[in-house]
Amino acid sequence: MTGFEMFWPLMAHAFLVFCLYALLVMRRASVVRAGKVERIAFRENLAEPEESRVVNRAIANQFELPVLFYALSVLLFITEADNIVAVVLAWIFVAARYVQAAMQLIGNLPLRRLFFMVGFATLFLMWLWLVVWMATS
Repeated sequence: MTGFEMFWPLMAHAFLVFCLYALLVMRRASVVRAGKVERIAFRENLAEPEESRVVNRAIANQFELPVLFYALSVLLFITEADNIVAVVLAWIFVAARYVQAAMQLIGNLPLRRLFFMVGFATLFLMWLWLVVWMATS
């Protein structure tokens, strides 16, 4: 391993967030052009149309559980516990976030919940891996 493998999943997750922001801008522009809402509604956090609200919520979700993922990834790197086990778990977490975001956008609640749980369990295992690594080092 070169030492930077732990950071590729973080970059992949950041790309997801950037894509969601781009989609939000496009959806908001579309609802403004369609006359469904005034542009000021977004600044004042007024009633946002469903087309953009679902994307806005998907973005907010990327700053909840993933905050623990980012902190953990740095800790794994610092403690040199970022081996193949940690990197594979990190990729599973990020893949689950991608699927969860997609399911949120299309409205598939059962699959969204399933992939949230996959990501949650994976992140828990990653934290457990760090605890075991530090306890046995």
